[in-house]
Amino acid sequence: MALQLGLVTPIVSLNPRVAADWEVSATPNDLASVAQTADRLGFHHLTCSEHVAIPTTAARGKRYHDPAVTLGWLAAHTTQIRLATHVLVAGYHHPLEVAKTYGTLDVLSGGRVVLGVGVGSLREEFDLLGVPFEGRGERSDDFLRALRSCWGRREPSYAGDTFDVGGMVVDPCAASTDATIWVGGRSGRSLRRALALGDGWAPFGLSDAEVGTLLGRARNDGTWDGRRRPFDVVLPAEGLDPIGAPEACADRLAALEGLGATVANVRVAHSSRAHLEEQLAALAP
Repeated sequence: MALQLGLVTPIVSLNPRVAADWEVSATPNDLASVAQTADRLGFHHLTCSEHVAIPTTAARGKRYHDPAVTLGWLAAHTTQIRLATHVLVAGYHHPLEVAKTYGTLDVLSGGRVVLGVGVGSLREEFDLLGVPFEGRGERSDDFLRALRSCWGRREPSYAGDTFDVGGMVVDPCAASTDATIWVGGRSGRSLRRALALGDGWAPFGLSDAEVGTLLGRARNDGTWDGRRRPFDVVLPAEGLDPIGAPEACADRLAALEGLGATVANVRVAHSSRAHLEEQLAALAP
């Protein structure tokens, strides 16, 4: 199967390490145009990540659009491209809240939702929201079990270590009971969580060597064994320049495939909306 290319959506978050100057003042029309271009060109998905509020001292950037609102708005401007939360923080939500919110989006978009979920790492945000930081991994595991059990079911039922659901109606619910869940993280534990409870692993902040080591270890120690469903490895492809450096771009994507990637989260070099859309056209699958 060919490597699928998804787009890390510009404008909706501004990491100073990678954001272009024009994104700061970009308009909703700019965002819609980029999304429609990616949709028309056959890209696999758009992304939107989640932060409620960021400490003023944080280096990761301060702009984060709300993913439910943003992906819902993008759904109305596109027809085929998938809509990926990349990622929701499990600890900030009840699984039924996510099943209802994104199940509604799934219905309205024609079944295009991909649920990226992570355990979270920003302690100040946990404190702000009044949710415990310690033990978040175990609670995230139960969240994922509950979410998969409840997804697409009008009368969901689940009994776990943290969540207990029954005797309730969720209407609307997702278009099918077959959730697509990618687990974010940067540790061996996140990969084990993804293999046990998800449909893909979406690591961040790791070198190729670190990704290769974790994937190799999982394949060699039996963690990978017994899976009945396809499993995506979703790796970042940053700084691609398909117009200016097409060979280097092709080499980078080939290297990701060599690591085991089935999906690439793409960022292309760009200086304007028009330049970005030209780059996407040059990269199109």
